[in-house]
Amino acid sequence: MKNNFYNKPIENVYSKPYINSEVSTQILYGEKFKIIFKNKDWLKIKTNFDNYSGFIKNDIFISSFKPSHKISSIKSWIYKKIKSKFIKTKKYLYFSTNIQNLEVKKDYIKFDKNKWIKKKDLERLDHIEKNYKKVLKLFLNTRYLWGGKSIDGIDCSALIQLFFKYNRKFFPRDTKDQIRYCRKKISKNFKDGDIIFWKGHVGLCLDKKRFIHAYGPKKKVLIMPIKQTIDLIFKTKKLEVKKISNIKKY
Repeated sequence: MKNNFYNKPIENVYSKPYINSEVSTQILYGEKFKIIFKNKDWLKIKTNFDNYSGFIKNDIFISSFKPSHKISSIKSWIYKKIKSKFIKTKKYLYFSTNIQNLEVKKDYIKFDKNKWIKKKDLERLDHIEKNYKKVLKLFLNTRYLWGGKSIDGIDCSALIQLFFKYNRKFFPRDTKDQIRYCRKKISKNFKDGDIIFWKGHVGLCLDKKRFIHAYGPKKKVLIMPIKQTIDLIFKTKKLEVKKISNIKKY
């Protein structure tokens, strides 16, 4: 199976090969994937970063791609160059998206055919962002979206995973797989960086009292007291904490 690279800003990945099936995740520009099988309308793919499988619409993709930079802002507007002017389009690339530097003009980098973004929205591909609080807080008040992984909508497991994706470190996509992957913390006292798991839900402690998560019932990413969150999830879903780990271990 040869490698392909996605060439649109973002696209839904479906659990089954029809448009009304569940959106299980999304794929961003420049993400590498392999085609498992295809028909006239659909492809079953597996992403290289997290080995996630699902279905996308059949299309033409990039077969050669050498990323050099990545989007470090929550989103980066795409511009077109018309003569000597850069004109903002209605599209943008999303946080953690990888791009290749094809040309530099003034404050812009060309990443695709007549597609440019501002250099200020970029870091080199090997840049490591250790401040997980900064990354997760970029998404504050982003609407909750099952399967989403961008400022346009995000779910709880993607909020955690995108920190690792930005830093080019493997971390599973779904909460159930994150639970299996993460090592259990021995101490029961909460501290910054603790990842708290429930069946089907996850979030991160900003300190010993505050917790950030993409919370479906509140329909957005928000910060809540840890104890209030645990009590609320037990009261509404009858779910107890399944595992506690810490983001600094990975």
